[in-house]
Amino acid sequence: MAVEFRLVLAGDPPVAEVAALTAADPREVPRPTSNPALLSARLYDQRGYAITVRAGTNGYWEAETDGEARWEWEPAKYVSVTFSMRADDIAAKGIPNMVAAVGRVLAGRDEDAALVQDGNYLLLTRTDGVIRTHRPDWWHHYHVDRSFIG
Repeated sequence: MAVEFRLVLAGDPPVAEVAALTAADPREVPRPTSNPALLSARLYDQRGYAITVRAGTNGYWEAETDGEARWEWEPAKYVSVTFSMRADDIAAKGIPNMVAAVGRVLAGRDEDAALVQDGNYLLLTRTDGVIRTHRPDWWHHYHVDRSFIG
């Protein structure tokens, strides 16, 4: 069973620049696939996930926030960064490395953003420069470093 996390940046940031920000090591930067608009890297051994970065238009995301409230977002243009993890890599390797990558992207870009798990659970938003985490039990369960929040 795989688990997927998606970081979405609103607007039209350069896909290659966003991809470069995800990498902890220059050798891990997602590269173009047979579709030049899609960048990817299989980093299961190094980071516990495979990553894809792509631009899109007319986005729509809906997720559950704290207390089962619904959140919706419809950016006209966006760049998504998808982290796909195998179940056995999630806690020890995947989530800590993914959160570090999200932190690098948020530090390097200033667009509104959201982090969603499996298309169902809202974990983080940034609106007008303010970062908020959601679902505190998730963050506590994985003992994730949230120092990038500020």
